[in-house]
Amino acid sequence: MSESPLSGCRILIAEDEYLLADELRTGLSEAGAVVVGPAGSLEDVLGLIDSEARIDGAVLDVNLRGDMAFAAADLLKERGVPFVFTTGYDASFIPSRFQTAVRCEKPVNMKKLTRVIGQVLQTS
Repeated sequence: MSESPLSGCRILIAEDEYLLADELRTGLSEAGAVVVGPAGSLEDVLGLIDSEARIDGAVLDVNLRGDMAFAAADLLKERGVPFVFTTGYDASFIPSRFQTAVRCEKPVNMKKLTRVIGQVLQTS
């Protein structure tokens, strides 16, 4: 059996819905990732980005308790950390500077999300 592309990768989770955050944490951990977070607010996400020595990738809910996660996405992009947006919003809601960012629609399919994150990490 081949090793998961997420094995040992430190993946930040930004999700304000507790049950979904737990599902993401469990699914990514089972795929071999080391989960950073989850963080449920923009302030917490920005704090984790600042305090963590290494983040290999991230899953960002676009709307975190009414705050848009784009400041976190900007910081990750600046640091060369690939990320995937999870959202119920359509693509037109995402600012043009993130036009090439991968977006997974909610409700999230964990198998698909795990595969997509692996692909994003491999191409970055």
